[in-house]
Amino acid sequence: MSSRSLRLGTLFAAAAVLVAACAPPGSGGAGGGSSERPAGSISTDPAKAGQVTLNVWDQEVRGGQNAQVTQLNKEFQAKYPNVKIVRTSKSFQDLKTTLRLALSGSNPPDVVEANQGYPDMVTFVKAGMLTPIDSYAGVYGWDKRYPKTLLDLNRVSADAKHFGTGKLYGISQMGEFIGLYYNKASLAALGLKPPSTWSEFTSQLATIKAKGQLPIQFGNLDKYPAIHTYGVILDQLAGKQFTRDLVFGTGKASWIDPRAVQAATTLQTWAKSGFLSPGANGLGYDDATKQFAAGKGVYLMTGTWVAADLKGPMGAKLGLVPPPPATTGGSIATTGGESLAWSITSKSKHPDVAAAYLNFLTNQHAADVMTQTGNLPAVLGPAAAALPPASAEGQMVAGWKQISAADGLAPYLDYSTPTFYDTLTAALQSLIGGQTTPQQFAQTLQADYGKFHQSG
Repeated sequence: MSSRSLRLGTLFAAAAVLVAACAPPGSGGAGGGSSERPAGSISTDPAKAGQVTLNVWDQEVRGGQNAQVTQLNKEFQAKYPNVKIVRTSKSFQDLKTTLRLALSGSNPPDVVEANQGYPDMVTFVKAGMLTPIDSYAGVYGWDKRYPKTLLDLNRVSADAKHFGTGKLYGISQMGEFIGLYYNKASLAALGLKPPSTWSEFTSQLATIKAKGQLPIQFGNLDKYPAIHTYGVILDQLAGKQFTRDLVFGTGKASWIDPRAVQAATTLQTWAKSGFLSPGANGLGYDDATKQFAAGKGVYLMTGTWVAADLKGPMGAKLGLVPPPPATTGGSIATTGGESLAWSITSKSKHPDVAAAYLNFLTNQHAADVMTQTGNLPAVLGPAAAALPPASAEGQMVAGWKQISAADGLAPYLDYSTPTFYDTLTAALQSLIGGQTTPQQFAQTLQADYGKFHQSG
């Protein structure tokens, strides 16, 4: 087995932990990156820090996400008038392409949102760009606020070669899962109901197409959306454990496995059959989302992070369920986890204030603000219990609970190697565009994957 085999085989194996039980963090020893503050030297009162400017980079540009950060930033500054937050907000893609350069400079931001996995967080820790925050986790009780499963996603090992173990390098605000958004009115007009099984869903696609409607609104110009679509298909055809073994390198799974190839075949078939938006590789993610909101497309397969953006224009027409199980009442599985980690950079001159800011962004009040602005907090607060069950927000929370109870989350595929995001997104565009076969697609992924696992 690969020398890079991780201790993450059970990372997603604790049922129901995402919304209920909390446990001490599973620290696996010292992590990479810079040293952390001793707990006894930490000040938890930003009011005593003098005049402070916190430069913050985030990717919360969407309506509901931007609204919750804007409100919480305003409240934090009102509580601590001596602290000024200078916010730089970028799209996920823009943040991903610019953050490494910003962190390597002489004056990096104090707080950043860092994507988990090898391409970003592990690379940043290896370069000493992020501060370990285990001491802060103990002082603020983050190890009790969060389930171990979620904290572990933001850990990096002592040798900075693995994630999921070691020191903590960030905490996340929101939970995420890739679900099936649907237009209730369009589905009803076609005489269809929300599918109860995966085969029922896939059989609906041909029916919807035959009746002149677009089955799945899909834009892949930004490249990353296809990660989610392929990931969900793979989860259904191969199962969550197969996906976990692939991403974490804990089993004998490979990208040339017939199930992975079959998932690629399914995605390419959807594109060729007109089940996806025409010219999907030239259609932006946000544009596709807006088109779905405007009634173009019966389904939209994407993350819970767009729920608030869709709810505004669609209102009661918006529905959201997790991808249905193989059989009625069966166990569900889908791609997901938690939002990007809020991390403190190693060159920040105000790490204690930054930690207090992270605590403010993720406490129970913040969870309720997230819920009230249409988002899904990673750890649900009281406001989530008051959501109407039939609303899209109520369905989102119910889906999160259902997935958690079923231990149904599978990790994002781009976590797999330091270079996998670029390899996977390019390969998916070629697959969807018909330039490569599913077999060639699989070989491309395996070449990257095999090289990484053999080099450790």
